[in-house]
Amino acid sequence: MSKPDNVSDNPGILPYGSNVGAPAIIIENIGGWKQKNVEKVNKRILKKYSELNEEMQKLINDYNTNQLIYSAKFNFEPLIGETYHLYSGKDGINFLSLISPSEWKQTYLGSFILDSENKWEKI
Repeated sequence: MSKPDNVSDNPGILPYGSNVGAPAIIIENIGGWKQKNVEKVNKRILKKYSELNEEMQKLINDYNTNQLIYSAKFNFEPLIGETYHLYSGKDGINFLSLISPSEWKQTYLGSFILDSENKWEKI
């Protein structure tokens, strides 16, 4: 014989009441908890994104600086830790020099230093 859906064979082992007189199951409102945690996680994600974006911009700038210097003309081996000056020649070709911009009249593009990893940094 079939039983109705609201009848259990072992009502004593159920984790909830199975008859009409049992306490009501009330689901707590967890919307506030969810919203608070969503905001916290989103702040962390946005902060990490901002940090990664800043790092990416720094890498792009480093790449462009090194591309600019290494594509310039120079007839010497630069020493690590020394300051060099980049100029644009009259022929439109950039060149690296030891001569500072105050010592001659050339189109000055910037001063750079070579670090221990052979990476140029603008100063």
